[in-house]
Amino acid sequence: MTAKVRLLAVTVIAGILVAGLAFPLVGGLGLLSSEAIVGAQDTAPGVIGGDMPSITTVTDMNGAPIAYLYEQNRQIVRSDQIAVTMKAAIVAIEDRRFFSESGLDPRSIARAVVNNGTGGSTQGASTLTEQYVKNYDEYVAAKTPAEQLKATEATFGRKLREARVAEQLDHSLSKDEILTRYLNVVYLGNQAYGVAAAARTYFNTTPDKLTVPEAALLAGMVQSPTAYDPLNHPQAATGRRNVVIDQMRQQGELTPEQAAAATAAPLGVQAPLTGLANGCVGAGDDGFFCSYVLDYLDQEGITPEQLRSGGYTVRTTLDPVAMAAAKQAVDAKVPPTQPHVADTLAIVQPGATSHPVRALAANRGYGLDAAAGQTTYDLPVEPENLGAGSVYKIFTAATYLLGGGGISNVIPVPPSGYASPLSPGFVVANDGNYPGALTLQDALAQSPNTAFVKLEETTGVAPVVNMAVNMGMTSLAKPTSGNGPSIADTVKAQNQASFTLGPTPTSPLELASVGATLASHGTWCPPDPIVSLTDASGAPVSLPTTACHQALPPQLADTLMTGMSKDDQPGGTSAASAVAAGWNRPTAAKTGTTEVSESGAFVGATPQMSGASIVFDDSSTPRPICYGTPPTSCATGNLFGGETPAATYYQAMTTVLAGQPIAPLPATDPRFVSGGNRIAVPQEIGQPVDQAAAALRAAGFVVTTSQVDNRAPAGTVVGQTPGGGGGQGIQGQTIALVSSSGKVAAPPAAPSAP
Repeated sequence: MTAKVRLLAVTVIAGILVAGLAFPLVGGLGLLSSEAIVGAQDTAPGVIGGDMPSITTVTDMNGAPIAYLYEQNRQIVRSDQIAVTMKAAIVAIEDRRFFSESGLDPRSIARAVVNNGTGGSTQGASTLTEQYVKNYDEYVAAKTPAEQLKATEATFGRKLREARVAEQLDHSLSKDEILTRYLNVVYLGNQAYGVAAAARTYFNTTPDKLTVPEAALLAGMVQSPTAYDPLNHPQAATGRRNVVIDQMRQQGELTPEQAAAATAAPLGVQAPLTGLANGCVGAGDDGFFCSYVLDYLDQEGITPEQLRSGGYTVRTTLDPVAMAAAKQAVDAKVPPTQPHVADTLAIVQPGATSHPVRALAANRGYGLDAAAGQTTYDLPVEPENLGAGSVYKIFTAATYLLGGGGISNVIPVPPSGYASPLSPGFVVANDGNYPGALTLQDALAQSPNTAFVKLEETTGVAPVVNMAVNMGMTSLAKPTSGNGPSIADTVKAQNQASFTLGPTPTSPLELASVGATLASHGTWCPPDPIVSLTDASGAPVSLPTTACHQALPPQLADTLMTGMSKDDQPGGTSAASAVAAGWNRPTAAKTGTTEVSESGAFVGATPQMSGASIVFDDSSTPRPICYGTPPTSCATGNLFGGETPAATYYQAMTTVLAGQPIAPLPATDPRFVSGGNRIAVPQEIGQPVDQAAAALRAAGFVVTTSQVDNRAPAGTVVGQTPGGGGGQGIQGQTIALVSSSGKVAAPPAAPSAP
């Protein structure tokens, strides 16, 4: 086709398009207009009113950003947040007739028709409106590489679809609305989508403050962000920028003097560019908290995928003062690169209706550089497998009080080597020598193991496990290995007397939650990291919330706070660490150390704040830990919860509570100080279970029943905890009865003959 004929064809087809007759005739030109029409129908609603992927911002409690989440580095801005210079620059170089003519360019479509029919290349969009449609198709509507390729393919069908949608846009949106959406969607290189991200990336500024040279540079990059990259191709970028400035001058947007000054200006691009870290890895010391926020929101139905594209603002409960104090404390006690030793700290604020999480810290950095000691495993949140030791004695004490005991009751302290009848073969040792009996309050402070295993014989194992879950150790009740039995179920089924000594996996955050339950007069609330969640438009997003519940009677919780108040006093297991930190606040506290000192733990609560620290070997091959400055991995451990874990807590909390009044612990209740009425426990072994339960209830006890295979007649009591026969119990105490099923378990199969 000659140039003259081509020009004539373009002119004729353009006239048809202007007359609105083009689309029915497209089939006659060898193209299927139905595909373009369907594509336009699918695209138009999103282009006109759809959302674009944009950055989600995670902030602390004061609104300061701590992390950004995105699949495209884009911040949506309003028209009034974009400098007039930016709008003028993009119109000058890309579509000078934008404000005066239609968003449809019939001549460019006609050229595409002619080129398509003669085998030539299809030329790109020419109006800003058509360019907006193309950009939207490529960067928003397309979800896969194949869809992105289709959105940019050089075909007349795509050109026609863009034209049809552009025509609809012209009738649906104002010119300024179209221009604003264009400037929000367009890609400007170096992972900057939209003018706001580009302004920050290249100039570390906001789009409303872009100068003429800056706006001209960005406008010039639209044609080819790679070719005009100001860092890699500064000369080309400068030349292109100056072309834009000259176009602005020709169109009356700049005086000759202004244009000359802008042309003479340096590029002014930041080197290195101002990047925006993506995800919790970019949150620095707040990374563990950020990770918890994402997991929490995911459980509440806001997925990570939604966050990376939804432009939400997540205002968290993170207190920057508490966070800084927590991080400083864990790093001071255990250096971040110390092999085999992790130090964690979680801080939760008590309350009647919510328990906001204020800090989650670890001496490890949150990140991907394992050589530098970094990890993305949420150390302050996830249960660590080595346990928390004697901290779990809190749950045995609480169960004992609930069953009728008091903190001033004297409980027996068997010597080391005590074999508990709860678990055959389980022999308990103490670390050191203790008197033969202690009050419960003194036992909590001095922590003899045998005393609490003996006490567990009074309460039963199952009620202690249930108490732990109710007070905040919720992960114990979650299924393991998919739908496997929970740890709580396993401990109860096996009647593991060792539970009170804390060998089970334990989360620092859940321990802090337990302290918050006590400090909230027995009310448990989920450890909440969210203050508010708003969508891209600023509208609040409601989240389903787990209701708080009364885990303990208020009087019991208040009295148990006093029962735990001697730990930091002379003779208590954390007294030395408290003195070293200058600690002077009444505190309910408990230490814990696991066997061979592979981990140590501390939980402490004042009326204003609760915190828990666990120090443990975080390697894949845990070893004992030896106390020192800093603690080290060793062959025979000697770390105790009253040492590094307690010292971590006291250092951090001294800063966190600085300036707040020294609050007294709540008043005690006589019932939970002295205990309930003591009565004889009937011996019910050999009796029918229904009759035995009725007799015990009539005597003032609470009864639980379970069944085991046994050759005794079905329904006969074969086990009772605590036993009767002259012993005394406390009114309201739980008695566990075990009855026979009347069946004898089948013997194991004989080995097959060789």
